[in-house]
Amino acid sequence: MDALRDFRVIDLSTGIAGPIVGMFCADFGAEVVKIEPPAGDPARATAGFAVWNRGKKSVVVDPGDDAGVRWLKDQIAGADVLITNGGAQLSQFQLDLDDLAMRHGRLVVAVMPPYLNGYTPWAGGHESAELLAAIGGQSWRQSSTSGDPIDSVYPTLLYAHGLWATVCTIAALVEREGSGAGQLVYVNGTNAVQHLLGASLMIDADSPDVGTGTGPGGRHPTYTRMIAADGKWLASGALGVKFETQLLAALGLTEMLAEPRMGGSVAGLVHPDNIDWAQKKIADAFLARPRDEWVEILDKLGIPVGPLLERQDWLDHPQVRAVDMRVEVEDPERGRVVMPGIPVKLEGTPGRVRGPAPMLGQHDRDIPAWPAQPDGASRPPIRPGPLTGYSILDTGTFVASPYAGSLLSELGADVVKVEPVTGDAFRVSGYTGNRGMRSLAINLQDPRGQEVFHNAVKQADAFIDGLRPGVTKKLNIDDGALRAIKPNIVTLSLSAYGEGGPLGAKGGVDYVIQGMSGMMTAEGGSGDPVINSVALCDMNSAAFSALGITLGLLHRARTGEGQRIWDGLLLTSAYLQAGEIVDYANRPPSRIGGPDFRGDSPYDRMYEVADGWIRIQAGPGVDGARAAATALGLDRPTLEADPTSAISDALCGRSGTDAVAALNAAGLAAVPVRKISEVIRDPRLRAAEFVHVTPSADEGHFLCGAGRYAVFSRSGRTGAKLVPGVGEHTADVLREAGYDARQTADL
Repeated sequence: MDALRDFRVIDLSTGIAGPIVGMFCADFGAEVVKIEPPAGDPARATAGFAVWNRGKKSVVVDPGDDAGVRWLKDQIAGADVLITNGGAQLSQFQLDLDDLAMRHGRLVVAVMPPYLNGYTPWAGGHESAELLAAIGGQSWRQSSTSGDPIDSVYPTLLYAHGLWATVCTIAALVEREGSGAGQLVYVNGTNAVQHLLGASLMIDADSPDVGTGTGPGGRHPTYTRMIAADGKWLASGALGVKFETQLLAALGLTEMLAEPRMGGSVAGLVHPDNIDWAQKKIADAFLARPRDEWVEILDKLGIPVGPLLERQDWLDHPQVRAVDMRVEVEDPERGRVVMPGIPVKLEGTPGRVRGPAPMLGQHDRDIPAWPAQPDGASRPPIRPGPLTGYSILDTGTFVASPYAGSLLSELGADVVKVEPVTGDAFRVSGYTGNRGMRSLAINLQDPRGQEVFHNAVKQADAFIDGLRPGVTKKLNIDDGALRAIKPNIVTLSLSAYGEGGPLGAKGGVDYVIQGMSGMMTAEGGSGDPVINSVALCDMNSAAFSALGITLGLLHRARTGEGQRIWDGLLLTSAYLQAGEIVDYANRPPSRIGGPDFRGDSPYDRMYEVADGWIRIQAGPGVDGARAAATALGLDRPTLEADPTSAISDALCGRSGTDAVAALNAAGLAAVPVRKISEVIRDPRLRAAEFVHVTPSADEGHFLCGAGRYAVFSRSGRTGAKLVPGVGEHTADVLREAGYDARQTADL
């Protein structure tokens, strides 16, 4: 049985993020009909269209054709899910969100505007990863040589937007199984910023912005990429006291710890005063041996490590093939297409690529009339999250697995973080990823601790682990052991490389996967490889884990059956490059970056202004040269001779506010490039609960943190999520598991 068997989805969306939701629905068995205007989705011209629309059916509906619009409305009456970019798109088909909610009580509507609900600050209002990254703080969060903002060659925010919106949509379907009612689910572009930059938003509200001029390898000299004696690059995943100390010893640099400026601790490596000299000292030490020797040395120490590879080769890597992340389909327009597979593996209801992307209007006459959905509940419940009532245990450490639990708590689940009595070793560096959970602190190496855990499992619906492969078996908390206690539990294991294959047993971390998958070399282009300062693989693997759990809970709600699920950072890395590594004959080239990359077109890049930087982008159908000439008073010969220099000269003496206003008025989309301190002070974002502010444990200080990640019309969560203290809720969890006060005291 497919997880979404018998579900029907209407996909009105265009671009990347919305179609990704439809893609995953199709991957897991739903019938997905892509509605396109006569000219088709503008994204048809991109290589990624072949991935984001795989397995769907295409029907052309002209908004001016009354018969076609009536057919569409009849199909919506029979749909379970409707995906849309927002109100303007709906209105052209004579549709309205309030009317949809009133008429179709079981319909889940995924509304995915590019910025905020009802408001986009750039001309044209088109979906844009680059403009969103600039105005949302990602561009100036990126490490660089200059300390100025830089662009990514990947539309990462749109990939994150589509993935998180899929999780929210499936969660709404889980809730509908109990309530019988659908709802509106708003997941906008700024929610993608929250999801991806959550750690960057967890700051002292009054602190200055962190400097980013630490070089293309980031600020951490042992958790970075290095060049070896043979001129080849490797990624070192030495993060945390244990691995950092081991790496210094392997490099012959133990004496660094004796330096007075280090304060006797590896924590001194990232002190602002130490970064430059520590980076150089460690980089010089790596020049003593060739890459393969370093990989062998670090691997024997258990330090995550890997060679930097090229992204165009990633789908042919033996480990990628071993975890079925390389898929081939025969496309009616493109021929043989090689693309990434399904990044989360449900063993009971596995997803699969159902076929290629459809030709425009390929199924105009092939879609039978869907029977109308039954009436929704007359009095649907109001709940603080679509997963309210579900209980989840999470033994994850580091970043990805705890953050998966935090995302599920965002959806209303009661998530219990199970950690050692001394606390998760990564509580400080992974602080924000632990928000919203309760803490049960026990020793799982003690048989009594295992018994406590097993009793807690009896009350749980799902379990997440992010432990190294084989550890759950040693602790007697693997899927088999838990299923013997609770047969219908949903379990998920997150690892670095997935399960099976030559690397399946190894540990790994975000930066190593970034390097091996080709992300760093693509970002660096002709220059040195560039690390993406955001933990892309970690954050999105957490979302895939949340997706796996919600799909598992949906299947269990429909059948009573649990199942085992697994995913991995490696699988996520392929998804995050889907539009860049999909391959077929004569495909358009993928973007590559360069040193302190600002963009690759005069009308699609960053420019410096008198008081900072702005990002411009000529949207669909916009003549960038004409708009720039109008906005900046440039004559066309000067502009055509050297457009980048002409625009740069015209902007250098203007304020960002004036430049952005003039460019947008002329139709050329423009936004300021903002630092995090500016983003958290935006009044529109504050009103939308982009951040929540809570008192710090330090008197007189206030912490900002990412706010509400989505808006559900009937089952939405609000208010700040806090990080639990170590074992703060142990007594509560034990009581719920059947222990009395004396037993709890004894334990």
